[in-house]
Amino acid sequence: MEKPNPSLSPQLLLLLLLVIVTASSRCRAENNVVGGRGKQSSSSSSGVAFFIFGDSFLDAGNNNYINTTTLDQANFPPYGRTFFNFPTGRFSDGRLLPDFIAKYAKLPLIPPFLKPGNNINDMAMGANFASAGAGALVETFQGDVIDLQTQLGNMKKVGKGLRNKLGKEERDAKISGGVYMFSIGSNDYMSPFLTNSSSSLLFHTSSSRFVAMVLANLTAVVKDIYDMGGRKFVFMNVPTLGCLPAMRLLMKNPNGKCYEEQVSELAKLHNARLSTVVLPRLARELKGFKYSLFDFSTSLHRRMTHPSNYGLKEGEEACCGTGKWRGIDSCGGKRSVKKEFEVCNNPTEYLFWDSFHLTDTAYHQMAREIWNPTPPPSSTITKTSPLAIVGPYTLHQLFHAAIHH
Repeated sequence: MEKPNPSLSPQLLLLLLLVIVTASSRCRAENNVVGGRGKQSSSSSSGVAFFIFGDSFLDAGNNNYINTTTLDQANFPPYGRTFFNFPTGRFSDGRLLPDFIAKYAKLPLIPPFLKPGNNINDMAMGANFASAGAGALVETFQGDVIDLQTQLGNMKKVGKGLRNKLGKEERDAKISGGVYMFSIGSNDYMSPFLTNSSSSLLFHTSSSRFVAMVLANLTAVVKDIYDMGGRKFVFMNVPTLGCLPAMRLLMKNPNGKCYEEQVSELAKLHNARLSTVVLPRLARELKGFKYSLFDFSTSLHRRMTHPSNYGLKEGEEACCGTGKWRGIDSCGGKRSVKKEFEVCNNPTEYLFWDSFHLTDTAYHQMAREIWNPTPPPSSTITKTSPLAIVGPYTLHQLFHAAIHH
């Protein structure tokens, strides 16, 4: 019997070569993007380190590497589809605010702290500690996320590593010259309603006291970073949570409008105290403390009510999900029993990417707003919405101050 010819046909060899090249290219891209290097070099002309804390509005992929539920992960399609062309763990079709800010500051993409293979050299220009679902309170989605206090602990590990690598003097200069960004509070206020947990602290104390606890925990972390040497901070306030597609659907407001009670009232109280009490007090008490407060709530609301003024076609319905407003958090099919979801054809026309989060386009616009602001369209300004979306420093001013600290 004639033995089969073990050689491969030219066509099959070409196919195998294409598969290997494609897989290799994707692997390199994932390492570069998720690892934080992107297309830019690991050195920066600004020399300013950028450290990021908070929740899914800022998480660049830390939750990819913890034992959590798919509710707190975005490491599957169609996440990442319009910019990276694959999921990175960011809750968007593309980039987040810190990615654009890093670009404007001439920094590489900032790597998630938990990315395997990271070393202290990768974090010399900063690190992203944020975790989707995280809150200022340890109890918020406890066990499934990296809470703010733990994120601070991870920052201290980076500080120690920098000292071992660079020496005390250069490490101190890196920390004091750094910029520290926070987005925290949304999950603290939403989680009691999302989990329907009667044991939540919220249901056993007043709204005022609950908000005070959240802000006290944030303040304590900021002071710890200040004690490490940090002086320049960026804060996002909390969006009107009852306007997020998922919360609108959950709260079942009969008139179909944003749900203005309970969760939205907590957000308003948080924002008022953050802007008028907490941050001004820190600026008075801490010598050299400088900050930018991004009015995320107003920026989001303007785009919801006047999407066309920002080049958007849809300001309320999400691009990815199911149900009314696509408010069922089913994007990617891994969070729903039926494994079904819908996704729009053009995310660049949408404000919301999924039931809670924004598109690459929206984040890009907002990053421009807070880096070097221009006056918003006059039709979006009301008596109750401020003209300025960021202050007292713009992010450009803050990073410039960091360079010349």
